[in-house]
Amino acid sequence: MTLELFERRVAALAQLRVDDPARPALDAAGEHHLFRVLRARAGEEVVVTDGRGTWALCVVGANRLEPLGPPVTDPTPPESVLYLAPPRGERADWAIAKATEVGVTRVVPLVSANLAWRFSGEARAKVLARWRRVALEAAGQCRRTFDLVLDEPTTPADVPAEVAVCEISGTASRDWRGVRAVAVGPEGGWAPGEWGDERRRVSLGDTVLRSETAAVLAGGLCVLAGASPGFSLGEKEAG
Repeated sequence: MTLELFERRVAALAQLRVDDPARPALDAAGEHHLFRVLRARAGEEVVVTDGRGTWALCVVGANRLEPLGPPVTDPTPPESVLYLAPPRGERADWAIAKATEVGVTRVVPLVSANLAWRFSGEARAKVLARWRRVALEAAGQCRRTFDLVLDEPTTPADVPAEVAVCEISGTASRDWRGVRAVAVGPEGGWAPGEWGDERRRVSLGDTVLRSETAAVLAGGLCVLAGASPGFSLGEKEAG
């Protein structure tokens, strides 16, 4: 990608979802957002993407979009997975949005013992649907072209053995090398015995963080660890 194309992508009025960036056709919601909410004018540029890494720059025409060049496909990012015991309400929405922005590829809601609320029935379906909308909006804001995958909730007992656990303790390591997936607990912390002794523990530093702050920090560190295999928060070893 050229610098000019990157700058135009950043400066575009919005990023919108289409099925095929080569033949961009907005659905009713997309048209409403572009022409009624944003009040797009002819000649303004927008980005369209399919959510699978392919995108194109388009110009607004008479109630339609015209591609300004062939579609571009971004490289597939390394997997980074956040197992999140979500806080209540808007704080969870914020955590999902920021995890999307920092590049986490997948979020798995984690139903831990000390979670302050429970996923159940119709309420659970509504919450997950809202989080998917939040992630889609955040992806457009940050020009992300790969959708955040939001899985069905799980419990600590079903979390794969390779997933590290964030913990406030003197034994948690600041060495994030090899961490591709991490679990962040609720504000009440993990229940005693919730994770086996063999589970890898990683640290987020020396301060006590709110759960949504911890989620974003852990997600960002996981993304960095995936992009930089030697990444560590600890001091560099001598020699």
